[in-house]
Amino acid sequence: MTQACETLENLLERVRGCTLCRDHLPLGPRPVVRISETAKLLIIGQAPGTKVHESGIPWDDPSGDRLRDWLGLSPAVFYDTAQIAIMPTGFCYPGRNPKGGDLPPRPECAPAWHDLLRMHLKSVQLTLLVGTYAQAVYLPDYRRKSMTETVAAWREFGPSVIPTPHPSWRTAIWAKKNPWFEAEVVPEIRARVQALIRSV
Repeated sequence: MTQACETLENLLERVRGCTLCRDHLPLGPRPVVRISETAKLLIIGQAPGTKVHESGIPWDDPSGDRLRDWLGLSPAVFYDTAQIAIMPTGFCYPGRNPKGGDLPPRPECAPAWHDLLRMHLKSVQLTLLVGTYAQAVYLPDYRRKSMTETVAAWREFGPSVIPTPHPSWRTAIWAKKNPWFEAEVVPEIRARVQALIRSV
């Protein structure tokens, strides 16, 4: 079967069996991705943390709670794969950075899989680029010198893409220094999401 006519089911089976970065993953490969061909919202984040690696459920942590609050969605709606696709920049937990926090997503992952998966996401009308790494992959020629500047320029990326900070605990500190995000960007995100996504 050629890649052009590969079914999403078969492609996801290959993704979940991927061992491309195995030698670099301290907990081993466990790709975490949830998509369907009917999804209207695509969320592209960074990479799973240890909790998500254990559960296999994306955004199954306090960062996910903050993200769902930004979107104005309950967990039931957020995890409705028929409506929302979740595809991190790197599908597996990359390990701990000795300087603190997690390592960046593995660079092999997005080039290997994202284009193939996005071929099946023809119903997507809004993509959220959550965090610096997602913005680096999808806005390489348009992002600003910093994540803050990129998010502040959100209107310039068109109606189908919105960059956001990563909703980690550090973002609470960032948000206090940048109140415009919750005053201007979050209400816009909620309005666009509510226009696309129905309650279940």
